[in-house]
Amino acid sequence: MILMKKVIVVIASALFLFSCKNQADKGKFTITGEIKNAPDQKIYLEELYFSDKDPQVLDTVDLKGGKFSASAFASEEGLYRLRLENSKGNGFIFINDKADISFESDYTNPTLQNTSFNTYANSLLKNFFTTLDTQRNIVADADAAVDKLKTDKATDSLINIATKNFTAKDEAYKNYIIHFIDTVSDPIMAVFALGYTSKIDPNKLAKPVANLTTRFPKNTVIATTVTQYNQLVTQFNATPHVGGIAPDINLPDTSGKLFSLKSLRGKYVLIDFWASWCSPCRHENPNVVAAYNQYKDKNFTVLGVSLDNDKQAWIDAVNADKLTWNHISDLQSWNSSVVNLYGFNSIPYSVLIDPDGKIIALGDEWKTKLPEVLK
Repeated sequence: MILMKKVIVVIASALFLFSCKNQADKGKFTITGEIKNAPDQKIYLEELYFSDKDPQVLDTVDLKGGKFSASAFASEEGLYRLRLENSKGNGFIFINDKADISFESDYTNPTLQNTSFNTYANSLLKNFFTTLDTQRNIVADADAAVDKLKTDKATDSLINIATKNFTAKDEAYKNYIIHFIDTVSDPIMAVFALGYTSKIDPNKLAKPVANLTTRFPKNTVIATTVTQYNQLVTQFNATPHVGGIAPDINLPDTSGKLFSLKSLRGKYVLIDFWASWCSPCRHENPNVVAAYNQYKDKNFTVLGVSLDNDKQAWIDAVNADKLTWNHISDLQSWNSSVVNLYGFNSIPYSVLIDPDGKIIALGDEWKTKLPEVLK
């Protein structure tokens, strides 16, 4: 729809059920347009895919005096792009929800507001982009406010207030996308919006995605998307995630006695994956120590899980860094059973769980989540 710096590449073909003069014209759509101030050149009509498949050129025509007309055939409604031969941008994205589509833009100012396709689905696409940009800016501003307070060494209470505001704005942004998917009247727009859900818990999308099959029962793109989504949820739930129960860890401590994560149920626990040989881990240890000292009397503790393979080096690092909580390790380095169990590929890595063993933060998110839950 706009000359974008980045295009989300998404799935293909979709609903096109128009009456035509004869069978040969069935499924044909034509886009006729004008790009003001554009130099003469080739213009390509391409089909985009909701996958890693490269865009497919369906028609190549001449852009003369800023005007052109291109045509293609589609069995269903889908996502397409107009790409200029000499343009550095990625093109103008549109949906073929009509047999005859008109298009206007300006080569010198191809912004979202300065570009138009005269169909209902494309008005939905334009409005989605506009609202999404507004929502993302609100979230970014709230996040920047938290960072500024931290840089200025503001009080914990002010940081907590700003953090809650950021969380609320972020949730509003995510809820907008979920609601859009569940209510939008165009199937391709629903699938397109799913491309913006990478930071949303897939389980929160379960009902809206399931509803798509009922709302668009004959659409092959929807059917394919729902199948892929169900596979994604299965994979997601098979690995540790926020909202899920942390898998138990039962490994020897520094004395050789088995120690279980489950034995700490009833407390908030920061599971700290680290190693004595890991320089970033050692630099992070003072932050973990500070958090432990601040919250240890508030039903909080730390469980250190080491990827060491040298027991003495592990114990020496524990003592040197003054890590006065429980420590466990199978001394298998990256072959440790905890690596696959928790699905991380770098350390330090942390998982914060609540007294019931439910994961409430992954990675560095514990640094904002911990003061939030323990106040």
